[in-house]
Amino acid sequence: MQLSEFNQLSETQAQEFLKHCVHISSWIRDLSEQRPYPSKHTLINTAEMQTETWTWEEIKAALDTHPRIGEQKAKKDLSAQEQAFSEKEQALVYQDVETADALYEANLAYEQKFGFIFLIKAVGLTHMDVFEALQQRLQNDLETEKQVVHQQLAGIALHRLEQGIEA
Repeated sequence: MQLSEFNQLSETQAQEFLKHCVHISSWIRDLSEQRPYPSKHTLINTAEMQTETWTWEEIKAALDTHPRIGEQKAKKDLSAQEQAFSEKEQALVYQDVETADALYEANLAYEQKFGFIFLIKAVGLTHMDVFEALQQRLQNDLETEKQVVHQQLAGIALHRLEQGIEA
């Protein structure tokens, strides 16, 4: 979508578009209300600054809508656009049986330890990159991991916004 089109969307349409990037209502509302943006750069910078205001409760709620890394099929309640983003982002995380099993087991260990899904900005990462990151992050304490998840979710949202808006 062109930036000019985004700027002219109704409030509801703009919020629907932003929801494809991340399910954080305050971010969606704030970015939508601050339109029009004079440039894509301004939009992305504003969006990035808004990610810094996210609370853990908002992040945790957004995690509940994310598919697990390596899942073959995104959750059915994701929009077609969100499923397309997820599939593209995880393109290098191929699924042979051994990889799928290893990721599944590591995901379970992570969820048991932290109480939420493992989230990583998977763009450009191979299955081994993801697996190694998962193993490394299992060593984190809860507060450190919450910060990492915040950074990863913000990275995903900003990447999706950049992909969705043309200058």
